[in-house]
Formats: sequence, C-alpha cells, structure tokens
Amino acid sequence: MSIRLKDVLIAIGPALGVTLLASTGMAQEAAAPAAAAAAAAPATPVLDTGATAWMLTSTALVLMMTIPGLALFYGGMVRKKNVLGTLMQSFAITCVVTVVWMALTYGMAFTGSNPYLPGFDRIFLSGMGMNDLALPNPVPESVFMMFQMTFAIITPALITGAFADRMKFSSMLVFVTLWSILVYAPIAHWVWATDEKGNAIGFLGKLGVLDFAGGTVVHINAGIAGLVSCLVLGKRKGYPNENMAPHNLTLSLTGASLLWVGWFGFNAGSAVASNGRAGMAMAVTQIATAAAALSWMAAEWMIRKKPSVLGIISGAVAGLVAVTPASGFVDPKGALILGLIAGLVCYWGATGLKHMFGYDDSLDAFGVHGVGGIVGALLTGVFAVKAIGGTSGLLEGNPGQVVTQAIGVCTTMAYTAVVSFILLKVIDAVMGLRVSPEEEREGLDLALHGETVH
Repeated sequence: MSIRLKDVLIAIGPALGVTLLASTGMAQEAAAPAAAAAAAAPATPVLDTGATAWMLTSTALVLMMTIPGLALFYGGMVRKKNVLGTLMQSFAITCVVTVVWMALTYGMAFTGSNPYLPGFDRIFLSGMGMNDLALPNPVPESVFMMFQMTFAIITPALITGAFADRMKFSSMLVFVTLWSILVYAPIAHWVWATDEKGNAIGFLGKLGVLDFAGGTVVHINAGIAGLVSCLVLGKRKGYPNENMAPHNLTLSLTGASLLWVGWFGFNAGSAVASNGRAGMAMAVTQIATAAAALSWMAAEWMIRKKPSVLGIISGAVAGLVAVTPASGFVDPKGALILGLIAGLVCYWGATGLKHMFGYDDSLDAFGVHGVGGIVGALLTGVFAVKAIGGTSGLLEGNPGQVVTQAIGVCTTMAYTAVVSFILLKVIDAVMGLRVSPEEEREGLDLALHGETVH
C-alpha cells in the first residue's frame, strides 16, 4: 500500500502543532527574563560629540579671559612703571595653576565622597584615560578637567588686582600655589563636586546652594581674598594723595572686551552641554552685562558729570560677575534687573565703600568681584526660575532659596578670609610679602623683572 504525503501530514499534524506551540512558549518564557534584565541594565554612557565640541570651544574662551583678557584689563589700569609686572602676574599664574591643577587640585575639587574634605583621586591625573567620560556629563574627562582648570586659573589671577603695585613676585607665586590648594579646591569641592549620577557630594551643593558658573567659587572667593590681601599689605606709597590714574585705558578696554566675549564660555559652557540651557545662559549673560555697564555709567555721569571709559568697562565686568552664579537659573527679565542692580551696587563698592573704610583695593578686585559676586549669588535666590534651572526663587514662592544662598555666601567669605589671612601672615614672616619702598618707587617692571615699557 502506498502512503501519500498528504496522509502523513494529516496524521501527525495535530501532534506537530502542539509540539511547536509548546516549544515556542518555552522559548518565550526563556527569553522574557533576558529581556527584562536588558531593560533593567543601565545604558552605557555615550560620548556626545556636540557637547564635546562646545566644551572644547568654551575652554579656549575661558583661558582667553585670563591671557590676554585679564592681563590687559589690569595692565592698562596700573601706572606705566608697573604694567609688565602686572601682565607677568597673570601669565605666571596661568602656568603655576596649570601644574598644580594637574598634580593635585583637580582631584581635590572633583573626586572623593566626603561632603567636607576634598578627594585625592586623580593625583597627577593618574587613571584618567583618553576615552573616559566625566560622568554624569557626556564629554571626555580630559575636556572637563581642562575646562575647570581655566576657572582655577582665573580665580587667583583676579586677586592680584587688589594688591597691584606692591607684592613681591616670589611671594605672589607661593601665595597663589598654597591658596589654590587650601582655599580654591575645597570650596570648589563643597559647591560643585558630584557623583556619577549627578548627585551633589559637597555640603553646600547638598544644601542646595545655586552657583551655575562661579559666584561663590570664583568671584566671592577671589574678592574676599583680595580684600584680605590689600589689608595685610597696606596701602600703596602715596595713596590716596598721589595721582595713580590708569596709564593706558586702550589696553583696559581691549581686555574688558576679551573678558566679555570669553565669559560666554564661562557661563554658557557651564551647562556642559550644547542645549537650550546653554543658549539661555548666553542670552542672560549678554543682557545683564549690558545693563550693568549702563547703570554704572549713568551713576557716574550723574555724580561726576562725565561718563568715563573706565566706568563703563568696570560696569560691564560687574554685570558679568553678578550674572555668573545666576546664568543657568534666571530668565532674561531677571537678568536685566540683576544687571541694573549690580552696576549700581558695584559702583558704590568701588568708590563709596572703599573710601568709607580707607583700604587700598588697587584695581577694585573686591569692589567688583567680591561685591558683585555677593549681589549675584543673593539675587540668584530671588530670580531663579524652576522651568530653567529646576529650582524656584523668591519670586516663584520659594523665599528659603535666598536663605540658602546667604549661607553659601557667608561660608565662602568666612573660610576664604581666615585661610587667606593665615597664608599671607605666614608668607610674610618667612619671606616677606611687600617690595621695598625703593623698589615700589622705581616700579615693579624694572625692580623685579629688569624690563621697562618704552
């Protein structure tokens, strides 16, 4: 009897179907846990090339703020016999802090798990590979390290404006080195250090202090250290009776312009991304800076009857300083008001406050950076917009944020003042801080560097 294929299929079909269904079900059951495990596993961090490109650009912009920006800004404001010494300070600080940051302070600022004590990973950048990401940021750690290095460079360079014309170059180098280790790195850790998930590590960050780009870490920090420095060193010979007007405001205006442009890297770069928050930070930086320049100019025009070049560029820098902590948290209207207030208050800080107490803050490092940083940090707590930075300020019904900001301001001021004072007094006892009266009269260019400007 012949057996047809059709008959075979009819006979075994039901059994085959049951077997196939069973095997399919078992396969699905076996695959389900694997799929669930894959869904639960964290996604592998991926490099964001757009963010990386913007951070590379921002790093160059912020470095430009110190050399040549701040160097020219300060260099034009001193007397001619001290211009090279002033330029030299900014350039030398750039070199010294670069090495110190690489060897020690980057790890202190951004590693570790203690809320109060800095970390000590990444000493000499050990363990940092070419392809490692600066989690939670999707950019190479080398790029993040370099970006933050430029902040660490400009902060002590700002201090030099307070003691211009009278500190020994050797003592300045020692002070900047120790200050970077004992003051800058701990405060940066307290405010900015985060873990790989973006959770704050430092106690001020955990408290909720808002500092997008350096109101406390950079400007209040430098301003208070500058005030302590000029008090410890004393006044310049002949101050305030001798004429100590800026020798070349063309240099200062050029430097201020470079600072303004570079500040976009400072503030918008602090988003560590190429996104809408970076764009808003850039916009509010421009608005606040222009507003502060105009309000300083208007105040000076009313009081002294003439608007000066020195006044408008000082006002612009005051606006840049004040908007720095707020730049990732406020909207354009808040930035406008913040800038107008900062210009007026910093004008008073550089004139009325200084004359009231009689200290010789040579280039108004405290009057602009200290006062402006305090104003900006406190007003961040007023104008913060939840839709922009995730935190509401006073105007959105969160008055507690102003209190939090005040705690951050007071903590930074107290720690910086105490440690800076101790460092200056120790250095003075060991090697002296101030040039001799003869060297000061001759000028730092010739006395300390053997060079003059012709």
